[in-house]
Formats: sequence, C-alpha cells, structure tokens
Amino acid sequence: MIFSPNDYLFMTQALRLAERGLYTTMPNPRVGCVIVKDGLVLGSGWTQPAGQDHAEIQALKHCNADPRGADVYVTLEPCSHFGRTPPCCDALINAGVRRVVAAMQDPNPLVAGNGLARLKASGIEVNHGLLQEQALALNAGFISRMTRGQPFVRSKIAASLDGRTALANGISQWITSEAARHDVQHWRACACAILTGVGTVLADNPQMNVRNLDIGRQPLRVVVDSRLRISPQAKILQGGNTLIAYAQDPHKKHQALQAAGAELIQLTNAENRVCLKRLLEELARREINELMVESGQGLNGALLALNLIDEFLFYYAPLLLGDKAKGMFAMPALTEMSQRTPLDIFDVRQIGCDIRIRARPTSPNHAD
Repeated sequence: MIFSPNDYLFMTQALRLAERGLYTTMPNPRVGCVIVKDGLVLGSGWTQPAGQDHAEIQALKHCNADPRGADVYVTLEPCSHFGRTPPCCDALINAGVRRVVAAMQDPNPLVAGNGLARLKASGIEVNHGLLQEQALALNAGFISRMTRGQPFVRSKIAASLDGRTALANGISQWITSEAARHDVQHWRACACAILTGVGTVLADNPQMNVRNLDIGRQPLRVVVDSRLRISPQAKILQGGNTLIAYAQDPHKKHQALQAAGAELIQLTNAENRVCLKRLLEELARREINELMVESGQGLNGALLALNLIDEFLFYYAPLLLGDKAKGMFAMPALTEMSQRTPLDIFDVRQIGCDIRIRARPTSPNHAD
C-alpha cells in the first residue's frame, strides 16, 4: 500500500494525540484518532482512563460535521470485543465512515486483526502499517504484556562517569542533578509499577512515587524482599499501593507488614529467593504494561542475568567515585568476551549537567 502525504500528516497528528495518554490510559494502550473529510479534520481524540472512551469514540463525539464518508486515522486497530467499553469498530461502522487507516494491528488476542476484518466486511476500506514503528514504540508495554505475558521492563540507573552508583557505605543521594531527577519523574509517570529491592529500601528509605506531575494516579510500588527484611515503618509502605514479593518469612513479619498496608505475595525459586520471572508474570496478570526498575546492583544484576531488562535509562553525572564504590550490576565475573551484554544505544541527550543514555540489550538470547 502506498500512502499519500496527507495520510502521513493525519497519522502523525493521531500519534501526537496518543502521546497525551502517556500517563493515564493504562492498562489500555495509548491510542490517538483523527477523522478527516475532504481534507479537513472533523474530530479527534485519544484514549481516556480505563473504563472511559477510547480514542475513536472521543473523535466521533467531537466531530463538528457528519462523519459519514470520512477517513479515520487511528494508531491502533479498532477493538472488536466488549471489554470495559463496547467495540470501537461497531461505532465506526454505524457512523458510516469510508476508510480506516491503522498504524498497527492490535496484539491483543481478543482483537488481533478481527477489528480490521469486521470493518472490511462492512464495506469500509481498510489499510494498516502507516508509521507502524512509531506506534509500536508508543505501546511497548501493552505489546509486551499481550505477546510475552510480562511487562516491558525499563531499568533506571544513576551513575558517575566511571559507572558507580553509590559509595562503598551505600550512600547514593545525590549522584545526579535535580534536572535529571525531574526527568525521572516523567518515566515513573509512564510506568504502571515501580520495582525496587529491599537493599535500596533499607539504604535510602525512598517513597518511589510520582512527584511534581499531576497524573491522577500513582504507580504500584513493588519491593523484592526475599527474607522480609523491610520495616513496617518504611516510607514505601505509606498510603498502601505496595506489593512485597518474598520467599521466606524467618522473622514472622507477614502480619505486621499487612497491617502497615502492604500486600504480600510469596514467589520462591529453587534458591529460596524471589522468582523474578514469576513476579513479572504476576504483574502482567495484574495488567501492568510498563515496569520501571529503580534499584541497586543486586536486583539489577539478577534481572540482567535472566535477560529480563528490555531497556536501560542511564543517567551519567560528571563526577568520579572510584573503584571502591558500588557498580551497576552485581554478577559473577565474566571469563569470556562472548559473555558480555551488547547494547543498542538509540537516544543520547544532555539533561542539565548530566547525560542520559537510552539503550536496549541486543544479545541473541534476549526476549524481544
């Protein structure tokens, strides 16, 4: 299919609309929609919080003229099933639109081409694949949950230029600048959940919440704590909305932590530690699309060893901490260069005085 310049123009507008739902649409995907007739935009919209209108319904409601015979540009295939809301493809069919252009097919097995097929069966011209890469990037978490049964995992690491994340005594506040810490808030707001380890909780007593952005929700906070060492008074437990994954309870803390508002889930592996793979599967079951990791070298090393990290956010500060300071990943010493983890760096920019690098593992055994 050869798309016209106007097709690219209106799909770009739909993608920009989808971005307005970066913080709010979860667990639904971020979708934008533009309805066009005779070269003029009649209506547009983006997916609202769960249980409210999808992008297509918003666009239809905001049309300033009859959409019959119009072209519809939507960043994701219109849904064809009853979920929290009725099928969007039925609304488009009833509106009498002429053509639907979707950036990508819906990876949800409940849709997966059925929406486009129903539109086509109703006599509507259907095309897809326009600006697909941009649409895929916008919903990496939703796609991961639907196709792999686990969230998209993004690990944030703040480090010195020599790759150190904390002093030998555990002190890590603050390595990076206020500008970098403000940038992190955006990524927290994009996430459905934030994952950390008990070592970080004991050392820094963080809250792990979104600050300075009014997004109308807070991500689920998840603590990996194999032996339940966390204190019931920890800040991360304040206000509830915290899940603790554990393997053993040698100090009989379970009830005290529940009383403090935490939810606990026991996921034990063969080494009597938390099974991280099962934890990700459990989070996907809870409709977590994007998981942001903010932890120390222990949990980061364990996730890396299991090929469970999909993307890194490295914030490098212009300072040196020396080889006695803590590194990024606790892992056994490599003996062959073939054991290294190659990365694809796809974004580099300056944030205040710091450098932010976004990179993805490219090792053959990494789950894409």
